[in-house]
Order: sequence, then structure tokens, then C-alpha cells
Amino acid sequence: MSLGALAEVLRASVTGRVETDFPLARLTTYKLGGPVELYLEPDGIDDLVALGKSLEELGSAGGRVPILAIGRGSNVVVSDAGIAGIAVRLGPKFSWIKQAESTLPGSVSVIAGASTPLPQLANWAGRRGLEGLEYMVSIPGSVGGAVRMNAGAHGSEVQGAVELVAVFDIDTLTVEERTPPTLGFAYRRSTLGEKEIVLEARFSLKAGDRDTVRARMDACRRHRSETQPGALQNAGSVFKNPPGASAGRLVEEAGLKGSRIGGASVSTLHANFFIAAEGARAQDVYDLVNVVKARVLERFGVELTPEIRFLGEFEERANAEVTP
Repeated sequence: MSLGALAEVLRASVTGRVETDFPLARLTTYKLGGPVELYLEPDGIDDLVALGKSLEELGSAGGRVPILAIGRGSNVVVSDAGIAGIAVRLGPKFSWIKQAESTLPGSVSVIAGASTPLPQLANWAGRRGLEGLEYMVSIPGSVGGAVRMNAGAHGSEVQGAVELVAVFDIDTLTVEERTPPTLGFAYRRSTLGEKEIVLEARFSLKAGDRDTVRARMDACRRHRSETQPGALQNAGSVFKNPPGASAGRLVEEAGLKGSRIGGASVSTLHANFFIAAEGARAQDVYDLVNVVKARVLERFGVELTPEIRFLGEFEERANAEVTP
């Protein structure tokens, strides 16, 4: 069964959206890249079960089909040629927030669906004077994506507040409740596999003063607007901060602020943000990341690790021309 045939099977068995050769660029903050072979936007868990059963019917071939769980696309760059396999993006019915009975003394439990935008969750908690998620107001991601990459800002990370995560396993067709120790949280990563889809997450928060919480959120917004490019096409921080150092500072001290390859450039406001101008290609971003990484290694002996994910095939161009 081809993925085209699989799409027809899914269209007959799911209530969500199914598309072939779907342009992923529109789902990423960079707005770059080509299509994915098959796109599924599930309306509910039954649609995920249908996907899993369809792949199971393919036998060993189904097990080899790449699965991409994509949220708000704020940390990915899709190849200009597109990507093979299936992209799964949870639909609007997975975007919700509710307060639940607390399981920890002195805490308030809040549960959010995986496609809930982080700023929406932060504002929901802020209106109720709940502490612990203020930093999320400045992260343009979703709850599911934040759990998958242990998103963070302003000295806080998801692992500091998350209590329990519901994960659907496409291979076993089961929903598992995962605690932080079983998620393997580390700096901007977890051990969630490509066929494990986050459905919802429970956060443990503290009751606080509403005005104080809102003031912290305002400070996060202000810091973002003053130090980071706003509405321009970018994917947030390009590199992880190496131990004891700032990736942006290293890029700037290497003299690379404002450097450009094709339509991609290092932001003049914050050197750990790369901007894609109109007409830019995903390959431009890839080349710029590799050139900057090589220059910083040559200058300081520090090897930067990309925080953004490159999906699909890219050319390795060691001699890509950089414009100062």
C-alpha cells in the first residue's frame, strides 16, 4: 500500500483532515520548505488509532514510515524538497485548558490539551493568579511541542512544572501516563519517540497574587520585544547555549551579526536568531547555521548544537558564500 492509498483508507475512517503532498511551510514559523507525503490532522484519539491500525496493516513497511509530530512549527526547518512519511498535527479539539483536583499538597493542577498554544495557557493561569507558567507567554509553541523538547525561557523549563503527560503510542495503540522521570528530560530535549504523540499535560502550579503573576508575564513579554526579533520569520533560538556560555554572545563575538547567505541572515538584534527574508530557501538557513557553527568552533573552540530541527534532505555546501 502506498501512502496515497493509505490516505484514501484514512479518509474513509477518520473524521479529521487528511491531505497528500501537503505544504508544511504554512505550519512553521519560518514559512519555508516543501510538502510532506501525507498529512493527518486528527479530530480525536480515534483518528490516531485508525492511523496506527492502518500502519499495522502495512506490516514491516508500516513500521518504516517516518512519523513527524508537528505542533506550531516554531523550532523546525523543512527541506525545500519536502519530507517523506506522515506529518501529524493535532486539531483544534486537542486545544483546551481545565483545572483539576490537585494530587500534590499545596499545589493547583492544570491540564491542557497538546495543541494548546503556550501563550494561551500562560494567560489562562495568569488570570487566575497561578504561578509557574509565566515564562510560556513568550514562547510561540504548543503544549505538546513544549513537552517534547522541554521548552524553556527566563530560567524556567517545562520539566519544572509538568506533573503527568498522556502519550499515545502509534505502535501499540495505547495511551500511557508518563511522569517526568520516564520522559528523560534534559536541556531542550526528552526521550519521546517519533511515534509517541503527546495528547495532554498536567502541570502543578501554585496559587499566588494575580498582579504579581501578571507583572512577571509583562516582564517576559517586554524582554522578548526588546531583545528578540518579533514578527519576522524565524524559529526562535538557533543554537543551544553551551555550558557556562551564551550561544548568541559567541556568534556576535565571532563577528557574524548581520551575516547573510541567500535570504537568511543572523539577526542584528539577537545573534542567536536567524531571519528568513522573502524569497529565502530552507537551504539558506541550513547553510548559514553550518557556517556560523564552523566559525564559532574555529574562533573559540566551542561546538554549538542546533536547537532547531532540520527535517528532510539538505545539501552539504562547505563553501557557501557569506555576505557580511
